Amino acid sequence: MNEMKHKNTSEIPHHSKKPTAETAAPSTSAFVEVDNSTSVLIKIATLYADQLMSDINLVVGGKSYPAHRLILCATSEVFQVMLMNREWSEWRESAIELKETPQCSEVFPLFLRYFYTGQIRISQETVLPILSLADKYNIKDLVELCLTYMSRHLANAVQQGQLVSWLQYTMACGHSDVAKECQNFVKWNLETLARTSDFGNFEPEVLISLLQQNDLVVYNEMNLYIFVTRWLEHQRSQLMNAEGQDFSEADVEAHLHDLVYATISHIRFPMMTPRQLAELLLNPFTQIYKEFLVERMAIGMSYHSGHNNRVKEIFSTEEGKLLFTPRLYTEDKWSSVLTIEDFHSLPCYHTRTFVFSSHTSQAEHAGDRTCEWVVDLYPKGVWFHKAFLICWQGKYEVPEVVLRTVRLAVTCRDPPKVPYKTFGREPHMRVKIGILISGVQWGIEHVSAVKERIFHFSASQRVLNIDNVLDFDELNTPIYSPPSSQQQPQTSSRSSSWPKYSKCYCQCGKYFGVSSQQSRSKTCGMCSAPEPPINLIGKNRDQLTIQIVIIPLTDVCSVTSPDFGFK
Repeated sequence: MNEMKHKNTSEIPHHSKKPTAETAAPSTSAFVEVDNSTSVLIKIATLYADQLMSDINLVVGGKSYPAHRLILCATSEVFQVMLMNREWSEWRESAIELKETPQCSEVFPLFLRYFYTGQIRISQETVLPILSLADKYNIKDLVELCLTYMSRHLANAVQQGQLVSWLQYTMACGHSDVAKECQNFVKWNLETLARTSDFGNFEPEVLISLLQQNDLVVYNEMNLYIFVTRWLEHQRSQLMNAEGQDFSEADVEAHLHDLVYATISHIRFPMMTPRQLAELLLNPFTQIYKEFLVERMAIGMSYHSGHNNRVKEIFSTEEGKLLFTPRLYTEDKWSSVLTIEDFHSLPCYHTRTFVFSSHTSQAEHAGDRTCEWVVDLYPKGVWFHKAFLICWQGKYEVPEVVLRTVRLAVTCRDPPKVPYKTFGREPHMRVKIGILISGVQWGIEHVSAVKERIFHFSASQRVLNIDNVLDFDELNTPIYSPPSSQQQPQTSSRSSSWPKYSKCYCQCGKYFGVSSQQSRSKTCGMCSAPEPPINLIGKNRDQLTIQIVIIPLTDVCSVTSPDFGFK
């Protein structure tokens, strides 16, 4: 042992210095960091699955669920206060009854399992009750998961009859971002929603707020009136068939009378044509509430007859400010559709032009004069070539400019003419321009975005350029074009069990097998490229569709509308 010690010490140089980072010998100790978190999570999940060592029972909907105070308190601040605060009677109880709605009681096992595993299956049917539970017990990460799911499935929610419920819940609970998305989807796709049974589920105050919006996209005001009368009939049916409620017919009619006054007051009868107003007189619904509806129709006739004093009198009231303001009507006399096929084959800085006409006034007394519009769409950027400006001071070079923007330019071919020897402000025409952009979500086409501008066209201001109509980079993301039919995999009709094929939404362009039981895949799993832009629609996701609406605004039009929400 002494020899070994002598040998070790003799190997140390007498003039050695303190080792530096460059000269220090490598450490003989080996450190290994082990991540066994998955195993630990499985053990925690086993506590729930096997109901081991539970110290509390949660009774929901008549069913008892064994649980662990530690897990509940670690996951939920509400349970933490309930089970650890001595001021609450629950802290000493071994069984707690939680009052939940039938829908929430049904998904409570999934909700409780999330406490232990962090895993949950969310669907169209379960997302709202799960979100309700997550809000109630303040599970913030689960709230975000549910809201994200809603945001990505709004189009499906319309078809499943759930969008109105999603809208009203998110508005009531202060989930402003998703509530805003639901509001926009409702406003821009009202024609689709109104033809479903879900439209009847609007709370009166939410529907009234909706009817006050200027950016509702509807075919015309007459359609909106029909939708509201259907909603009123649905309310009558619900009151007559309400379980556990014994309403007399007089009670039902009194309540319905209040609803008629509250909702129909926001229908803009001046925006209907005189012919439509005359047809309403023969409507059975009009006969029931004749005195009220005839008064509202008379306002419309005053507008069309040019009774300006009566119109200004009504406009001066708080209720009448919006009656003479048009919405975004998609009727042919106000709008036109531009469709670009095979979008990815367009060259850079390509321009697509179309021409259409719209009426210059809503009022009948103004006649049928129309204005012609030229619309230029630049979906792949704008390129200004180098040019020379020649003037009396000399010649100046104007350098080229490239703009990475999706631009829409609107040109008025028939601006108001300037009278001879006119002094003061030149005549102008104020219009509201709406750009309705189609999109697709889970295979369902809808209006995904709306851009609105108010502009005064005149002899000196003929052109309006609207930039960033769509996100340039998102729209022009390179995507592999669909292969020809010869390149697609051949499947036999006799082999129905063979996997279906789906095209990968990325640059590889591969086709890959997808089982009918699996959810729709976006990529083949080998690529990370995103799916096509939401605003490219059609079978091959290569079609850009834009509808432009141009409606004149008079001096009695209001350019603002109340906020969309609960009063």
